[in-house]
Amino acid sequence: MKREDLSEKILDIKRDRGWTWKYIAGEIGGMSEILVVGALLGQMKLVKPLAQKAARLFGLSETEEKMLNEIPHRGAPMPPTDPLIYRFYEMVMVNGPAFKALIEEEFGDGIMFAIDFDIEIAREPNPKGDRVKLTMLGKFLPYKYYGNEPDVPAYGFKE
Repeated sequence: MKREDLSEKILDIKRDRGWTWKYIAGEIGGMSEILVVGALLGQMKLVKPLAQKAARLFGLSETEEKMLNEIPHRGAPMPPTDPLIYRFYEMVMVNGPAFKALIEEEFGDGIMFAIDFDIEIAREPNPKGDRVKLTMLGKFLPYKYYGNEPDVPAYGFKE
């Protein structure tokens, strides 16, 4: 069985039982709903106790439980073809240079880390149509300036 096959099996069970992702994430627990769903879709891994809970919930075999605990090959072909995912890509393509300029002006020469990272999704009611609210919280990692002389900073923090 490939990891993609396991994700399809999980989706079939979810569909057949009429479960929501919120219900599933609540039953498995232990970490962010986004990480739990991402793991079940094959983009993240579940730590052993959570893989065990997921296996019990979905009635998975021991081998399938172990697959949920394996580090996956992450990512998707670019550019994405799904319209919702493509809009995230478009948002970064259009606004990325401004995000970069503002982050560097505030923090210095570095990146926003996407591994030590939190994200929350919320629904904001609006008379003109409900809004999707994303809150991203990523650790700033400055570039390291290796081979620097004593009077040159070692990291790209804002000076």
